[in-house]
Amino acid sequence: MTSLSKAITIKRTEASDPDFPLLVSQLNQELRERYGELQVVYDRYNEISNLDTVVIAYVDDVPSGCGCFKKVEYHTAEIKRMFVKAEERKQGIASMILNELEVWAKEDGYTEVILETANKQHEAIAFYKSSGYEVIPNYGPYVGMEASVCFGKKL
Repeated sequence: MTSLSKAITIKRTEASDPDFPLLVSQLNQELRERYGELQVVYDRYNEISNLDTVVIAYVDDVPSGCGCFKKVEYHTAEIKRMFVKAEERKQGIASMILNELEVWAKEDGYTEVILETANKQHEAIAFYKSSGYEVIPNYGPYVGMEASVCFGKKL
């Protein structure tokens, strides 16, 4: 019996990497399908064009997942734009991306990471909880937004 294992690689890059907007557009399409017009409200909080802290996952050299982080406060970074293509899920790619973001944030001197996801993202909520994240009060632009669920983790 032959094994069809896939080669998964992780790359640190920046928002100008052409693979990043490609993946983010797929993420945005998926979110719009799930949330409809509500997603328009959230879009304004997802500006990531100037970030130099982007991680992209490749499966057999095909861009298949991404994430990034940005500074919120002196020791706190916010994880943003976590995404893995539907056909590549359940292979540990999201864990690899999140781990790389956490390691990178720690290298940059951050001691805590926070993130926001939405209440219909049941898979994401379970994933963050299983990755050691705890639900925290909604922060920043998400205060008062009932569809938001915020998480935090000490690094």
